[in-house]
Amino acid sequence: MRKFYSFLLKLLGWSYSLPVPIPPKCVICVAPHTSNWDFIIGIIFYKSIGGDPHFLMKKSWFFFPLKYLLKAIGGFPIDRNKKGSVTEQMAEEFQKRETFQLAVTPEGTRKKTHKWKTGFYYIAYEAKVAITVAYLDYSKKLVGVFENFIPTGNVDQDIEYIKSLYKGIPGKHPEKFSL
Repeated sequence: MRKFYSFLLKLLGWSYSLPVPIPPKCVICVAPHTSNWDFIIGIIFYKSIGGDPHFLMKKSWFFFPLKYLLKAIGGFPIDRNKKGSVTEQMAEEFQKRETFQLAVTPEGTRKKTHKWKTGFYYIAYEAKVAITVAYLDYSKKLVGVFENFIPTGNVDQDIEYIKSLYKGIPGKHPEKFSL
């Protein structure tokens, strides 16, 4: 399947840059997120390098027969009614597995926002895993990874550093991306 996804990525005109290996356990911070295409390109890229990406989705979407498709492509149902926070649920999931790579868009939406959501940061910090800082550069049709960042616990400083890596990276709709 890797070859198929590599072929598909090239067919769409995209290439990738992977200067550092993606750890077996990490939270992947993916930005800019300005289009539904981000999800498609991201999945194709990740499958082309042999990855097994996961992403969060409301549990209510996991109904028959859609749940089989969502789980097959890495969907992870979140039960907001379950005792404990999403951060705690994900930290537990990281502890249970030998490999778990969770992709999260810090903007939380494709619309322009004024502030990033910090859930991805707290999940990584609580689970004691790296944040793999990934991007989709539509001007170059390049998807890739900047680095694996270890959260220090200084949320504001760490988020500002991560945001700084995205300067000059345009999304599909650059006007919707806010740093």
